Amino acid sequence: MKQFLLKLFTWWNTQTFGTQLWTWRFGELVGQDEDGNRYYRTRGGKIDPALGFERRWVIYNGYAEASRVPPSWHGWLHHTVDTPPTEQAYQPRSWEKPHRPNPTGTAAAYRPPGSTLGSGRRARATGDYQAWTPDQ
Repeated sequence: MKQFLLKLFTWWNTQTFGTQLWTWRFGELVGQDEDGNRYYRTRGGKIDPALGFERRWVIYNGYAEASRVPPSWHGWLHHTVDTPPTEQAYQPRSWEKPHRPNPTGTAAAYRPPGSTLGSGRRARATGDYQAWTPDQ
């Protein structure tokens, strides 16, 4: 029952009923990444007359966050490359780091020293700072 209500009222948890229906009727599974996100395109690579190219979309495994799409699939989703990583042997460059989703808003977010959300205390002000006081 909880899953039903989540699909009915939220768009950020995997997919909505509309997306599920669209995917079932017109979608063709292209592949899946290491996080379990599934990638689709219009069945048979059919060109959408409204767009002028084929539709491509992702169904997230869990929370819908665009930064969870790895670079190999990002290029295919945005029509930068024509072949998906499942049809070619994608090899990351030697200088590429492993993909990490954006941690902003999570416990893993960067909190610099002195931040109100960071751990520890702010360093004391040095003697080169003088507080402003209005002239009375």
